[in-house]
Amino acid sequence: MLKKILLIYILGFLLTACGKASEKISGPIYGEKSTSNVKTYSLAIHPLHNPKKLSEAYQPLINHLNNNIPEAQFELESSRDYQAFEEKFRRRTPAIILPNPWQTLEAMKNGYKVISMAGDAKDFKGIFIVRKDSGINTPTDLKGKIVTYPSYTALAACIMPQRYLHDNGVNVMKDIENRYVGSQESSIMNVFLGESAAGATWPPPWRLFQRDQPEKAAKLKVIWETPSLMNNSVMVRDDVPNSIINKVSELILTLHTHKNGKKILDGMSTAQFHKANDDSYKPVRDFVDEFEKNVRTVEINE
Repeated sequence: MLKKILLIYILGFLLTACGKASEKISGPIYGEKSTSNVKTYSLAIHPLHNPKKLSEAYQPLINHLNNNIPEAQFELESSRDYQAFEEKFRRRTPAIILPNPWQTLEAMKNGYKVISMAGDAKDFKGIFIVRKDSGINTPTDLKGKIVTYPSYTALAACIMPQRYLHDNGVNVMKDIENRYVGSQESSIMNVFLGESAAGATWPPPWRLFQRDQPEKAAKLKVIWETPSLMNNSVMVRDDVPNSIINKVSELILTLHTHKNGKKILDGMSTAQFHKANDDSYKPVRDFVDEFEKNVRTVEINE
């Protein structure tokens, strides 16, 4: 009996040890570098896509950083929705973030600084998707109908479209039903399925939807678009060493200059990264102030 008890104890200990060891494996390790004495930096992307598509789009960038900065390890981090992402940078959890421009302003309050702009400014605009057979022709045709958005804090895919509706005769808090559905793809799919009369998004997710689901996209069209604003930023936490910041900045700013980099950018549906700093986002602050004065507060108590 004593031998059986001892054997059970040993087996239990071994299984527990194996389980704990497996918990340490948070993701794939790229290249041959040892990570035992290498600091890991997480790169958190706001919910541009669902987690699977986000990984497909941004993991090649992570691989590129890992292959070219041997003294550091980089990991991609997704979030279930906009609010989960915002909670992360407010807790200062990720070292590097890719937020939308409104989130950029909020992250500045929590010790993050801008090192670049992710994409061309002209590409940062809201677009409205409708079914081709919808009968929707003017913004006021949406009165009494449902409009979908990824999140109430999505700048290009919600705040800018709601400002557009406001400027074109629609009281967005009274004339329509606003539904915040969690992701860009969901906003588009709600329109395809007839769950909403119009869905707001922005160009990169729409281009990917057209590429990945051409039969569904063929039944949809872009009916209106907003003016452009500053694009998403890349930000780093204020305790990340300058040596790491400088190398990350150089690698992303030069992606468009070589074949592999262009492929990485194409997968993200991004033309290139541009130099930017905190001051670059003052026009966004001015826009948001005007929006909150005339339309609604950005953050909504649900």
